Amino acid sequence: MERTLPSPLAAAVRAAYGRGEDDETLNPLVLEDGSGVPEGRIAPGDSVIFYNIRGEREIELTRSLTEKGFSEFPVRSGMDLRFATMIEYARGLSVDVAFPPVEDLRDTLGEVLSARGLPVLKITEAEKATHVGYFFNGKSHRLFPGEKRIIVPTRKDVALFDEAPEMSIESVTETVLRELETPSHPFVLVNFPNVDVVGHIENEEAAIRAVEIVDAHLGRVLRAAEKGQWTVIVTADHGTVEKWLYPDGAVDTGHTDSPVPFFLLAPGGPVGLRKKGELTDIAPTVLHLLGIPKPPAMTGTTLVEGAVPPGGGQEKRVLLVILDGWGHREDPRGNLIARARTPVMDGLREGGFLSVLEAAGSAVGLPPGTVGNSEAGHLHIGSGRRIPSDRVLIRTALEDGSFFRNPAFTGAVRTAVKRGNALHLMGIVSFFSSHGSVDYLYALLDLAAKEGMDRVYVHAMLGRRGERPESGAEYVGEIERRCRERKIGKLVSVIGRFWSMDREEHWDRIEKTYRMLLYGEGTRVRDGRR
Repeated sequence: MERTLPSPLAAAVRAAYGRGEDDETLNPLVLEDGSGVPEGRIAPGDSVIFYNIRGEREIELTRSLTEKGFSEFPVRSGMDLRFATMIEYARGLSVDVAFPPVEDLRDTLGEVLSARGLPVLKITEAEKATHVGYFFNGKSHRLFPGEKRIIVPTRKDVALFDEAPEMSIESVTETVLRELETPSHPFVLVNFPNVDVVGHIENEEAAIRAVEIVDAHLGRVLRAAEKGQWTVIVTADHGTVEKWLYPDGAVDTGHTDSPVPFFLLAPGGPVGLRKKGELTDIAPTVLHLLGIPKPPAMTGTTLVEGAVPPGGGQEKRVLLVILDGWGHREDPRGNLIARARTPVMDGLREGGFLSVLEAAGSAVGLPPGTVGNSEAGHLHIGSGRRIPSDRVLIRTALEDGSFFRNPAFTGAVRTAVKRGNALHLMGIVSFFSSHGSVDYLYALLDLAAKEGMDRVYVHAMLGRRGERPESGAEYVGEIERRCRERKIGKLVSVIGRFWSMDREEHWDRIEKTYRMLLYGEGTRVRDGRR
């Protein structure tokens, strides 16, 4: 990224680094004018475009700004905002959606099993509830007949999970062991989120500890599954800590483009597997193991080669264990999984059970060469087919120009023009986050210019995931420079995504963002360019 000359908020972000803050948890910074008044606050009648994608971390802030009768914390009444979102964050929100979801996918793994009368059980902690539910079911909020979810609460007694890499894994594992002992569901899915969640924090020791904790708990689950005559699949949705460093040695806390491991353990003995595949092959493999034909909609193919040796059990039962964020990479450089003590996974690998699955780029509906993520990973594991991502659809709209004619965007802008009010653009600031791209912001600035807007304010959310250390200040300076060059838009707020993109009802965090946006609460930064 091109370096820019320090400008007010960019300089303030660098000063925050000096105080020990980082991009992810950056406390709010607010631009003020020469008389000490915060600039660009969201006011009644304004228009807002939340340009993030993905959605599950955007719901709470959107609700606080749009929901009538919102009561999680005090909010200003009578705002009457014209509010647009890039994609649908949740049904029922009072917003215009620029890129609504494709119709719910049919014949996903969960739906096929339900139609066959086979109950499904999903177990994880709250941090990944959306992934094993909404995304695994093909971006559907439906709970299929016979489907049960046990969601263990995610701990709220720590600020970040490098303080407690174990998270709530003990409760998750105990739940799994109990359910395996008295099986009532022939298909059980369990997600261990630790490696992904802790891997996004720049704490090498904690990340390694998370890997080792997951390995140990996987061992407990495998021993119980063997005793109960379960067929077990162990895999992941994407990589993280197996590629911990950039080529120059800087720490990379983001997702990776690595494939993921796939192990299959059957009660009757070793099973022949294809050595390579992709996440779309998992659902057809589960159906194969349960003796169910895959539907035509599933374009993935089973990874099993040959017959599955019969076990001693009376019933076919499959346990799918997703080690969230556990990528596969042979190179030991910067590979925290290789550095960790993982006797269970090492034993599986030495036993010859390994296949390797593509979990990034076009294999999971993303642009070629891009990293994977939990959303795309669970979507493709559960659907058994490639599904174009929102990112691909948006990129196509940018290329063919339809982005600039999108009625959700033009409606927000034209309403602001008609009312004589301001337009606010808020979202993630990153070259490539699973939640969006700064390119969307620049496109919206261009659209606002074409529509004749004069008051456009930008509210930036910074994050460390997948970014180089202290990259936030570079982005902030770049945005300030581009706004000056375009002669439209002004960056007026900066905050870490820790405060603005929550999904666990930490309402104190969302309230901090809300009060920054409406009332200018935060560290004030004087606009010295006046």
